[in-house]
Amino acid sequence: MVPIRDGALRITGEDITKFLPPEDSDPRPGAVLMLFGEGEHGPDLLLTERAHTMRSHPGQVSFPGGSVDPTDGSPVAAALREAEEEVGLDPAWVDVLATMPELWLPPSNFAVTPVLGWWRENGPVGVVDPAEVHAVFRTPIEQLLEPANRVTVTHPMGYSSPGFLIGDNDREVLLWGFTAGVITKLFDFVGLTRPWDDSVTRELPGYMLGVRQDDPS
Repeated sequence: MVPIRDGALRITGEDITKFLPPEDSDPRPGAVLMLFGEGEHGPDLLLTERAHTMRSHPGQVSFPGGSVDPTDGSPVAAALREAEEEVGLDPAWVDVLATMPELWLPPSNFAVTPVLGWWRENGPVGVVDPAEVHAVFRTPIEQLLEPANRVTVTHPMGYSSPGFLIGDNDREVLLWGFTAGVITKLFDFVGLTRPWDDSVTRELPGYMLGVRQDDPS
């Protein structure tokens, strides 16, 4: 964790994305918890899969997180609260190691602070509210680094971005977008990324676009 922690402390917003909050944007503050731990299959990262019926970003794999409420006091407090609400994570189990730069999400005008944590004491986590979370993954870092699990995800609107194939058995869960971008840039920055074939593509599935699977259109 030392290289990852040190990298998170040194990395700049420009190292991660070209989208940084402009001075006149007045973005809504948000926070996500990038929680590493020592799992059954070695070092891992906690990820959630959003419910497939949600109106925004259905089925998207993400870090636990959400808006910073006025009562939170800080992005760290918000990230820990959201993780407790979403997956039942006890904040007492977590050592906060670093906060990364705010990253701007233009479509929703969120300025999101990734909070890097270490799972000091393992405890049970799972789906708290099925209307919000479909599944919870403790994804081994080795699975994320394996070149065979790296793909370029293509969107119907024509743009593409790095992605990962994750899951307990058949690697059929697609990790892409903001979360995949943060993981990719941090791993690149600290020198963990292994060469992978970015010509291998995977189309974004319909359920992530809000398309009903029984809709013939």
